[in-house]
Amino acid sequence: MARFNTEGLQPLLEDMRRLDQLSGPTADKMLLAGAEEVKQAWKQEAARRRFRDTRAMINSIGFPRAVTRASDIASIDIYPQGEDTKGRKRGVRNAEKAFILHYGTDASGARTSRKDKKMGGKGIPRTLWVDAADKAAGPRVIAVYTRIWDEFLKGR
Repeated sequence: MARFNTEGLQPLLEDMRRLDQLSGPTADKMLLAGAEEVKQAWKQEAARRRFRDTRAMINSIGFPRAVTRASDIASIDIYPQGEDTKGRKRGVRNAEKAFILHYGTDASGARTSRKDKKMGGKGIPRTLWVDAADKAAGPRVIAVYTRIWDEFLKGR
C-alpha cells in the first residue's frame, strides 16, 4: 500500500553506514521498534476516522516479528492481518478493507458495487488514511531510531 519515507534519517543512516551497522542486530532492533510506532499510528488514525464497524481491521493491524531481507534491503511489512470473523463483513480480508478505505471505490469507478450503481451512489471515497498515519508516525520513528542508535553508541 504505502511506503514509509525515511526523510530526516539521512544523518543517522550515514553514521550507521560509516560504522558498518546498516545491517545486524542494532538495525533490526531499530526496524522492529519503528514498525511498532507505525503500527500504533495506523491504529490511531483508523480509530480517529471511525473505521471500526467490528474493530476487526484495527485490531488486526500488525507485522511479523522478523525482518525481511531482499538483497541489501531490510524491511517489515505492516498491514491488517487475517479476515474479519464477526459482523456483516465476515470472511473479508482485513487488508482488503484497509485498501478500499485508503484508495476508495469511486476514484476510477473500478470497484463500485452493483448496489452502489443501482442506488446511484458514488461508492466509498478515498481517504488516504495510511499516508496520514505514516506521516504522523515519522517523528516518532526518528525519535525511537535515534534513541536506539544512541544506546548502541554508548555501549560501544
